Amino acid sequence: MGRKVSRWVIALCSVLMLSHTAIEAKSGAAERAALRRVTRAEIWSQKEVPVFRFRVVRSYPHDPQSFTQGLFLDEGLLYEGTGLRGQSRLLRVEPATGRVLQSVTIDARYFGEGIALLGGRIFQLTYRSGIGFIYDRKTFRRIGDFFYTGEGWGLTTDGRRLIMSDGTARLHFLDPGSMEAIDGITVRDAQAEIPFLNELEWVAGQVYANVWGTDFLVRIDPATGRVTGWVDLSGINPLPMDTSAGYVLNGIAYDAARGHLLVTGKCWPHVFEIELVAPGS
Repeated sequence: MGRKVSRWVIALCSVLMLSHTAIEAKSGAAERAALRRVTRAEIWSQKEVPVFRFRVVRSYPHDPQSFTQGLFLDEGLLYEGTGLRGQSRLLRVEPATGRVLQSVTIDARYFGEGIALLGGRIFQLTYRSGIGFIYDRKTFRRIGDFFYTGEGWGLTTDGRRLIMSDGTARLHFLDPGSMEAIDGITVRDAQAEIPFLNELEWVAGQVYANVWGTDFLVRIDPATGRVTGWVDLSGINPLPMDTSAGYVLNGIAYDAARGHLLVTGKCWPHVFEIELVAPGS
């Protein structure tokens, strides 16, 4: 069964990624190629901040057609934002079964990105359209739009502000009323800036971010932008996929009651509930 699913998902994700790859090729390719790419060897060789491993507590089904861009947990239910033009949706999902309880589809011209919940409203970014959408949490009725400069990647909240990534090393803090940028930080470790910050999650006073194209999460001090930890999720990918085809780790939700993270990837067939394992444990 695993091999059949693997071949099917490989084919599906390759087709779905064609539009994304074409977009990337049009602009920003040279600039992105010049940015720093963190490596496993580099992270494990540094001594400045701890590197955590993980233990899978349990796994949940996940729709392998969902190109995951954003994820959060609220009142025991998963909320997911998915990407790709013509495929982008906002979903409310029952974790144990993977059953979609509610969904709304974005207009096909938009490429959905990160999502966050604040004040009874769900905010959703789009990739390069400079527009975001606001929904009522209960009904999924679209109740507003907002606009921003640059790309939209990940989104989370500290309970007062929205925190947005744009694929660089910069995090932007947005006022949820005006949706204007009111502050920002640049994320760095002891060596240099950490670009390609993608999906975000607020976890016990820190920001966790997927570093796009890697198996690592980075933990960030929201006051300074300093890296306070790494999470090495190498080996959690459930199928031996070629990550250049877009089947990459992306999606972090925090279960505060258990103190666990829920993580997944684009078109992965599972969401994994994990416990972090501290260095030396």
